[in-house]
Amino acid sequence: MTGYGRAGFSIGAAEMTLEVSSVNRRGLEIYVSGPQEWTGLERLVTGWVKEHVSRGKVSLIFQIQTGGEAAALAWDANAVNETLQKLEQQAITLGMTFTPTPSLLLRLAEIHKVRREGLASLEDEQVQSAVQTAVKTAVEQLVAMRDKEGGFLAEDLGKRLDTLESLLAQIVTFSQDTVARYRELLFARLQQAGLSLDLGDERVLKEISLFADRCDIAEETTRLRSHFEQFRACFAEKQEVGRKLDFICQEMNRELNTIGSKANNLEITRCVIDGKNELERIREQVQNVE
Repeated sequence: MTGYGRAGFSIGAAEMTLEVSSVNRRGLEIYVSGPQEWTGLERLVTGWVKEHVSRGKVSLIFQIQTGGEAAALAWDANAVNETLQKLEQQAITLGMTFTPTPSLLLRLAEIHKVRREGLASLEDEQVQSAVQTAVKTAVEQLVAMRDKEGGFLAEDLGKRLDTLESLLAQIVTFSQDTVARYRELLFARLQQAGLSLDLGDERVLKEISLFADRCDIAEETTRLRSHFEQFRACFAEKQEVGRKLDFICQEMNRELNTIGSKANNLEITRCVIDGKNELERIREQVQNVE
């Protein structure tokens, strides 16, 4: 599910911000971007994020904030010039024309500003504590936003499940007439063929009995009702239910397929098609559920 969180914190004289965002993914992907000086930041932060999030693509962006116009203009000019000279020499070596652009100059100024100011090591326990607090604050905001979205998602899934339950009720109703219709059709065909058999003939009764066994969907409808109850029960669970809901959807699809293959009834076939279409919409939504 989607979410966003933000936190500000200080590392010595450096003012930092952390922005956390998430988008939909079936699994968990964590992307971390931060100052070059903080080696091992991704490994450190990933463990904290996993304590709160288990699904989605989560991005954490750490940035150093400038302290106004004076701070923004304070860079090491000698270091910038030296870097430009090295880039120009490298371009000449490669037979290329080197023309500095405003964006390149700005980037070099930012790099050397950070280097000149310096940044406390991530190995410092106080630094780790400040980063962890920021991550906790921002991720809590993200989770709160995802929880709110989850409420709307649960409501939508509930309505779609109502539709499936309504279609199942229709299937059960139509299935009650399937054997009777087959018996009438069989008798009509016997008459058209000029056969003198009646509906009380043992061979006719045996054929009807075999047909009734082949098209009996009582087990499938019972299991579908059970799947519906399990699906709804997941809405009240506080733990991760995304993968569980996905599995239940697979089982629902299995039962609908079996009903469709067994039912010798046009109305039931239509209900199965509508049910599978609705179930596919549910499965798409379930991919976003944690």
